[in-house]
Amino acid sequence: MSQRQDLILQLVKKVSKKSETPSPDESLFESGYLDSFALPDLVAELEEQFSVKIPDSDLSPRKFDSIERIEAYLDGQG
Repeated sequence: MSQRQDLILQLVKKVSKKSETPSPDESLFESGYLDSFALPDLVAELEEQFSVKIPDSDLSPRKFDSIERIEAYLDGQG
């Protein structure tokens, strides 16, 4: 796992209040780490940590469904 993936994982754990570690490609919504109420909290954490602005139009569970998808999304924000 890359350093950035590890940082994303820590933010997911903070928002979900779970101590277990999902695999990078595991669905965070299907496994119960995130839901529609936790997603805005995670996005706020990502914005602060990575100094990006994520538009409301991008708040789609599909874009933030796994550690890998979050990392790919952040790659596109640069």
